[in-house]
Amino acid sequence: MSAKKLYKVTFLNHGKVYELYARHVAGSALWGFTEVGELVFDLGESVVIDPTEERLRDEFAATRMLHLPMQSIVRIEEVERKGQLTIRDAATGERVVTPFPLPSRPKS
Repeated sequence: MSAKKLYKVTFLNHGKVYELYARHVAGSALWGFTEVGELVFDLGESVVIDPTEERLRDEFAATRMLHLPMQSIVRIEEVERKGQLTIRDAATGERVVTPFPLPSRPKS
């Protein structure tokens, strides 16, 4: 059985460190870039919804291929299984938590 390779890609984006999982990582035809494709997200089969994964899925929903500048890539790892997706603050390393939207109060 030939399983497709799975990569954990860690990169900087707007002052935050993103961790995504992808099936395709290669040198890009664009000089100085690395292409990352076939992004892997959970399909929402779980009862518990991860707001970070939901945010990343929304942000990259229409993305077929990311072309990341080489200097923004922190690490690319070949892994056996997918872990939790994260967004961290680049300066502190703390997770950026996306709060659940609160219902608005009706105007009186």
